Formats: sequence, C-alpha cells, structure tokens
Amino acid sequence: MGDVRIAVLSGAGISAESGVPTFRDDKTGLWAKYDPYELSSTDGWQNHPERVWAWYLWRHHLVQQVEPNDGHRAVAAWRDYAEVSVITQNVDNLHERAGSNPVHHLHGSLFEFWCDTCGSRYHGQLPDMPEPELEKMPPQCECGGLVRPGIVWFGEQLPDEPWQAAVEAVATSDVLVVVGTSGIVYPAAGLPDVALARGAVVVEVNPEPTPLSANATLTIRESASTALPTLLQQLPELLTN
Repeated sequence: MGDVRIAVLSGAGISAESGVPTFRDDKTGLWAKYDPYELSSTDGWQNHPERVWAWYLWRHHLVQQVEPNDGHRAVAAWRDYAEVSVITQNVDNLHERAGSNPVHHLHGSLFEFWCDTCGSRYHGQLPDMPEPELEKMPPQCECGGLVRPGIVWFGEQLPDEPWQAAVEAVATSDVLVVVGTSGIVYPAAGLPDVALARGAVVVEVNPEPTPLSANATLTIRESASTALPTLLQQLPELLTN
C-alpha cells in the first residue's frame, strides 16, 4: 500500500477521547456564565483581551495534561504503509504528539501565537496556568500590539495556507477518512464531497450519524480509538471494489 494516498479529516470526537474539554465541558464553572462568542471572537478580544487570553491560556494548559489516544497513534502509524496527510478542525497538538506530519490546522492552534497588530509570530515563554484565572493580560509584541492566540475566531477567515493544503490533500487522495466530526461546519464539511466527486473511497468513523453518513463508502459506528487501529486492514478490499 506504499503508493496509496490517505487524507484524514478529524474533528472534536477524536480529541474528546483523550479528555480534551470543549467549551461546554467547563468543570470549574468559572467560565460557564460566558457566551462562547465573548471568548472566541474579534469583538470579545477587542473588548476584553485579558479575559480571552486567560481562557486560551487555561485551555493551552489543559491540552498539555492529556495524551494522544489509540486513534491518534493509529493515524501516525499509517505513515509506514501509505502517504498520509492529516487535516484537523481541532486546535490541540495531539496528532503531532502522536507522530503525524504534516498536520494542517484549519481552525488554528493553541500552540501558535502572533501579534494582533503586525502579525508577527510570537515565540516567547508562556506562563503556566495550573488553576484557571478569569483575567490575565496578554504579552506585548515589540511593536506595541498584543499577542493573541493563533485560533480562528467567529467571523474570521480560515488561514489560506492550511486550507489550500487540505484541498490539495483531498483532491489527490485515494482514501479520505473522516473521523469525529459532525459534518456541519463549513467549509471543512465540503471536503468529503470533493473526494466523493473524484471517486475516492470515503470512510466515516463516528459513533453518531452525520450528514455524510448516507454518501460515505463505508461508515463505522465506533469511536476513533476503537476503529482506526484496524481500519488499514480493510482498505485493500475497499480500494479494489
């Protein structure tokens, strides 16, 4: 299978198995009173940068406390048998920590930061936040601007480079594996249609039905960590049908 090209489109479901909390999983209750828009939009950043920065610093800390699961590790292991490109809607670094490369982050990353004024990358040391705080002033760039998280907020365009890389990966893949994503967030939700239109094999891994389910070549109603470690064994039959 060395000449087979596999693209993987992953969503929140694969990270949830590692214990990565979503906004709505706020166990501390500290953030429960805030609308997600307040903490994930340019408006929220302009009005309360210290609040938004504290929220993302806390999430940055939480992600560092969890480990990649068998689903992440299986995708990374596929590189021994095929050419694999990972496209993710997740902002954690669990695919990278499992060994996948390249990983195209459509919605940004909790591990990238840049200046909100001049756009330059920030590589400075971040303070740890073992306990959540409601407010923390972000660092300043040399130009005087504030350092912001490298996350795509409500109302912002997807970063061009990862998106173009994602389209290219899907347009040249023999197999697209769609795992742990609801299939309703566009433009990422349109990528399976690109693969299907080309006649590529599209495998959906999701415990719940999604809009993609009816059109997928194969639908596996299991979690990522259960389905992905054995998926490679099923591909030769799918590719020859």
